[in-house]
Order: sequence, then C-alpha cells, then structure tokens
Amino acid sequence: MKPGAKTILIVDDDHEIRRLVGEFLSREGFEVVSAQDRWDMDAALERVQPDLFILDLMLPGEDGLSICRRLRAEGNTPILMLTAKGDETDRVVGLELGADDYVVKPFGPRELLARVRAMLRRAEASPSQPMSRRHAFDRFIVDLDARQVETEDGDLVALTSAEFDLLSCFVLRPRRVLSRDQILDWTRGRSAGPFDRTVDILVSRIRKKLESHSPGSALINTVRNGGYLLTASVQRVA
Repeated sequence: MKPGAKTILIVDDDHEIRRLVGEFLSREGFEVVSAQDRWDMDAALERVQPDLFILDLMLPGEDGLSICRRLRAEGNTPILMLTAKGDETDRVVGLELGADDYVVKPFGPRELLARVRAMLRRAEASPSQPMSRRHAFDRFIVDLDARQVETEDGDLVALTSAEFDLLSCFVLRPRRVLSRDQILDWTRGRSAGPFDRTVDILVSRIRKKLESHSPGSALINTVRNGGYLLTASVQRVA
C-alpha cells in the first residue's frame, strides 16, 4: 500500500482494459484494485474502502447500472462510468442513478486521469479556509467546507459529490443565469458536447431532493436558451 495514495476500484469484465488502466493509474501514484464482475467487486469491498469507482456499464450478471444504483444507495463515493460510444441512453440512466461522470470508450489515458483527479479533488473537503463558508438560502444551509447540506431543522440532505459541486456553483452565483458550458467548466473542467445531458440530469436530481424538504419552492429555474438560475437569495452564515 502506497502511503497516502488514493484507492481506485476498477470494475470491468475486459481483462485488457483492467490491466492497461490499472497499470497506468498505478504509475500515477494510485492504489488500484480490479474486479471483473459484481462478485469480485463485493469481495474487494470486504478488504478495501475505495476513494473512487471506475465502473463499466456492460458487465455480466449484475450490470453496471444496477451496481451504480446499489453503490449510490450505500454511500457517496465518486463513480466514473465507462460507456460505449453509442450508449447515450445508458449514460443518461447512469447519471440519473447517481454516477458522477463518464468516459466514452475508446478513451485516452490522459483524459481518464484528468477525470479521476478532478473527481477526487471535488470529493475532498477543504477545512483550512479561515472564513466561514456556510451559506443559507430558502430552508437550507450549505457548508462548503464540510461538503454537506442541511435544512434549518438540522436534517441532512443526501447529495452525491457531483450534485454538491453543482449546487455549490449556484450558491456562489445566486440569481445569475449559468449556462451548461459554464457549469461544466467550473465543476468538471470541460465544456459540454452537443448531446451532453450531464448538467440537466444533475439539476433534475437536485431539484427533487430540495423539493422533498421544501415542497413547491422551485429554487432552480430553467432559462430557455440560457441555462439555469438559482432564484433564492443567498446569505453567508456563521
């Protein structure tokens, strides 16, 4: 075990992909564990606690979408999907089930590495900020350092890492129309492709979670040909 190294669990039934990705990420300083199906993955999870999953959607037995749903129900560890070029429907479903991002096969190792590093950075808390980074809007308090959202009654709102990043983007820019390209650039360091629905799916998930605690609030509006807008005023709180 490399001291301080992040652990990545690769779940893919293609031996060559597991080998190539595993060797590349190991050279980049990561601790890599590989699994070819859900049974191998479950066995690996008895031994290690991954910091990130790389999950192929097309797996024998329990498929990647089912595994994604199960992993997200059990925690907020970032999930990076591996998908085939034509699997747009599966990508959309995967994002709706809680995956944080995806890479389309065939992919370059540098692209994969950039996504992995960005996702791990987003998943880490930043407790060293001297000024309070707690922001309140409507019935919610967003703690940017603890990376959590709670209601004014103290109930936690369970968000994935990608959902929290997107909500933070709105909280730091309230009542301002944000385009999909701006959001992806700020949260993922990339621009949107012509058929990229990542932002739309994340917004839909966030809306549902916020509205379950604040019914009828309509806090995030869609602006036609513009993007999205957080309608509430935001205040910094102690």
